[in-house]
Amino acid sequence: MVEIVHMIDSEVFLAFSTYATIVILKMMLMSLVTSYYRLTKQVFANIEDTTLVKSTEDRKKLVRFDPDVERVRRCHQNDLENIVPFVVIGLLYSLTGPDLSSALLHFRVFVGSRFIHTVTYLMALPQPSRGLFFGVGLCATMSMAYRVLTTALFL
Repeated sequence: MVEIVHMIDSEVFLAFSTYATIVILKMMLMSLVTSYYRLTKQVFANIEDTTLVKSTEDRKKLVRFDPDVERVRRCHQNDLENIVPFVVIGLLYSLTGPDLSSALLHFRVFVGSRFIHTVTYLMALPQPSRGLFFGVGLCATMSMAYRVLTTALFL
């Protein structure tokens, strides 16, 4: 029990907590960006979201597809698919007792790649820019997972 308390008090865990909070807040912000795009473009996913419109016929017209709204929504979905594994694996990685410099490298690379991935996604920059930054973040997470698994196997 003392070791876990010591690990939670470590600089690595503090760094992880900081970077995990940054990407979680970024992911939460993406839901607000999606809402902003839906409201400004008058594009809704469900009929009940259009309750301020009087006629049923007008309400049905607002439930439609918009490429800009879908782009933001897919970017948010991609965050969900990548940030949640980072948080879980990053927590386990932090508990393996890595060097602070190694941990900071993993955390910073992941966070930086997610921010750049979002910019390339929302600005519709040509591939392979978005794919490259997705891959960089994935490699950081996979590297941490490798450390967790190898540490667990050699206990």
